[in-house]
Amino acid sequence: MAPATSVPFLDAARGQPAAHTPVWFMRQAGRSLPEYRAVRGEGSILDAIKRPDDAAELTLQPVRRYGVDAAVLYSDIVVPAHAVGFGIDVAPGTGPVAPEPFRDHTDLHRLREFEPEADTPYVLDTVRTLARELPANVPLLAFAGAPFTVASYLVEGRPSRTYEHTKRMMHTVPALWHALMERLTQHAVASIGSQLRNGARAFQLFDSWAGNLSRADYDQFVFPHSQAVFTQLREQFPDTPGIHFGIGCDHLLERMYAAGPTVLGLDWRTPISEARRRMGADLVVQGNLDPALVLAGTEVALEGARAVLADNTLADGSRHPGHIFNLGHGVNPSTNPDVLHAVVDLVQKATTR
Repeated sequence: MAPATSVPFLDAARGQPAAHTPVWFMRQAGRSLPEYRAVRGEGSILDAIKRPDDAAELTLQPVRRYGVDAAVLYSDIVVPAHAVGFGIDVAPGTGPVAPEPFRDHTDLHRLREFEPEADTPYVLDTVRTLARELPANVPLLAFAGAPFTVASYLVEGRPSRTYEHTKRMMHTVPALWHALMERLTQHAVASIGSQLRNGARAFQLFDSWAGNLSRADYDQFVFPHSQAVFTQLREQFPDTPGIHFGIGCDHLLERMYAAGPTVLGLDWRTPISEARRRMGADLVVQGNLDPALVLAGTEVALEGARAVLADNTLADGSRHPGHIFNLGHGVNPSTNPDVLHAVVDLVQKATTR
């Protein structure tokens, strides 16, 4: 019998030796690619997501261009809330915008439970297409927004620097806050679960803005719900790796890891070696080249990539098997694709067994 195809991403996500350190990029199907702009068109990203053929093509473009080891579904974290009719869109140049924000109990009626097969059949069509077309050694990654980050957009009505309405609700109407978070937990579990059932092979939960919270607020108002997402998905998909990622979350990393992911995503602020010192030598990590270094040109980016790889090197000179190479945040729209291609080439060649 022929050996099974090696899948470096899945091997590394499980802390097992891989053929090379796998690499992918958050926002890898994005505005930095000219072929992306040709397909994407004008208007909201939510419109492009509703076109399965285009969404599949946009997912595949960076796989072809860069040779990355995983494809992340072309979608957006507000797709479930949009699909159930809450009233949120993604405004070009601004981000998620809700003209009528979530502010009281009556707004729960606008945020009913998410039913993927009925509400977003186009997403599942895209996933099934990708499951057929991707190479066997390049898994499709499902994803969803974590309850807190999605809640912050719904409550604030747009991206925020202060999160004043969100934090006010937490502390003045906690029962409403937890009801909102429970509903968004259902959205995240249903969304990721439907993607996994239709061909995705791993997932990432994006809690992009959790770093704006204190440890105390995170523990009281966020942790139980993020933990519920990972617990429910682990019960349904026990062998499927899950990644937990946020920005500026160094003070929350222990708690984010305790929520139950297989892999802890790091932004560029926390060294890999430091994370393992704090959370154990067996910690599987994703990250964490500063995306700004990619903007500085090929040599600077490659120097930064070598430093990340060195940070994953053990005392005996071998590399830790539990490392997925990524940027410490998403690809900037002005990134030169040739620089990213050079980073992928370096990582894969420098770590090939």
